[in-house]
Amino acid sequence: MSSAVVPLVEVRGISKRFPGVRALEQVSLSATPGEVLALIGENGAGKSTLLKILAGVQPPDAGEILVDGRPVRFRGVEDALARGIALIHQELNLADNLDLAGNIFLGREPRRAGLLRRAKMHREAATWLGMVGLDLDPATPLVDLPIGRQQLVEIAKALSTNARLLIMDEPTSSLSVHETETLFDVVRDLRRRGVSVIWISHRLGEVRKLADRVEVLRDGRNAGGIADRADIDHDRMIRMMVGRDIDRLARRPSHSPGATVLAVKGLRTPAHPAHAVSLEVRAGEIVGIAGLVGAGRTELLTTIFGITPAAAGEVWLGGQAVTLRSPLAAIRAGIALVPEDRKQQGLVLEMAVRENMSLVTLWPESRAGFIDGQAERRLAAEMIPALAIKTPGDRQAVQFLSGGNQQKVVIAKWLAMKPKVLLLDEPTRGIDVGAKAEIYDLIHRLAGSGLAVLFVSSEMEEILSLSDRALVMHEGRLAGGLDRGDLTEENVMRLAAGGPLGRMSA
Repeated sequence: MSSAVVPLVEVRGISKRFPGVRALEQVSLSATPGEVLALIGENGAGKSTLLKILAGVQPPDAGEILVDGRPVRFRGVEDALARGIALIHQELNLADNLDLAGNIFLGREPRRAGLLRRAKMHREAATWLGMVGLDLDPATPLVDLPIGRQQLVEIAKALSTNARLLIMDEPTSSLSVHETETLFDVVRDLRRRGVSVIWISHRLGEVRKLADRVEVLRDGRNAGGIADRADIDHDRMIRMMVGRDIDRLARRPSHSPGATVLAVKGLRTPAHPAHAVSLEVRAGEIVGIAGLVGAGRTELLTTIFGITPAAAGEVWLGGQAVTLRSPLAAIRAGIALVPEDRKQQGLVLEMAVRENMSLVTLWPESRAGFIDGQAERRLAAEMIPALAIKTPGDRQAVQFLSGGNQQKVVIAKWLAMKPKVLLLDEPTRGIDVGAKAEIYDLIHRLAGSGLAVLFVSSEMEEILSLSDRALVMHEGRLAGGLDRGDLTEENVMRLAAGGPLGRMSA
């Protein structure tokens, strides 16, 4: 009888508390050589805290970490790296002012007699870039790369440390479908070479496709695990994560669209000026925009909203042409935009919930810098229960809310202006499955009240679950439209890749 495999890394009874918050309580897990372990849970479940402890970023209050069966104590990230543990953060940790080689070897540059060995560094960097599918000159400035490729550079940087355990936190959040498949191939190759991977993702389809085993955290504790790859099931993972069934993602209310509210006619964006885009969204209708990264989806929304000037074309609202040369003009016309990056573009993180909610409606009307405090409190008192925002109070700084509740605050800010059209760019990016279901319910309720909704999403399940109709973009042009009856993953991907698809709906 063979002996049991010794875990590469194991944590036993890890606990961690912050002022007023129990982040982890007696959490245990292990990763064996050549295993892909998926770590899942809702926002606030303790995943980020646990991975930071594993990577030496934070010390635990209690419990122990074992590497190769021996107890270790990490005094910092360097100690973890020395043991072969590398963390790839969700938010990039790269230097825009350096080239690719400089980023990969930052702080570990090969030197001789104090001089930088640039040729050696570039030669080795090319090897690591090739491992993640980037056939690029290592001298390429990082700033020249789109965000998806920068994410792959971050992964190449971690691989260059010869890590035995890679911790990947939402690694595909900024990747295209092709880049995601490339990363999957990289992970499978690492597994074959005996490297362990801890994969943190809200995208349960990725977990089903890639993981050998699943560990679930809920409220800072172990909520169970799935030990056999064959048993990894979407509904089972959801039940373990949230402690209940969530079937609202599958229950899609029907809408009865009314008259056309938004009409885009021959619009050419600065990013893709050669292609004219035309579309319509009716009252009470949810229209999704699908496509690969770089297809021009976000650029279309920002042009409609007046952030970037249109190269040509018109925007009509309620049957009348409107001139939208700025976001302020779009707001005055009745258009609202929930941006892709809520922290950078949607919120003022240091400000209170109620102050963020009043940014669009009350702050522009303030006189001599004074806000109507009573009106602000009334607005918060209306929006917090209406959107089921979980917050200790309206004076709570929004930075301390979960991602899902932050997104609800952004939506509340725009709903306060009673828009005619709601534009949503990646409405549930970085949001756990429970909060995602709540956002979906909210969007359906808004459409049910007659609001016209146009949204962009990179998640196929989201396009299929939310859309009354879907428009698919390819390299800046509208490749086609799909009515509800034709809306399948296969049809969306054919159009997104630029392929033909029989008869298209308008």
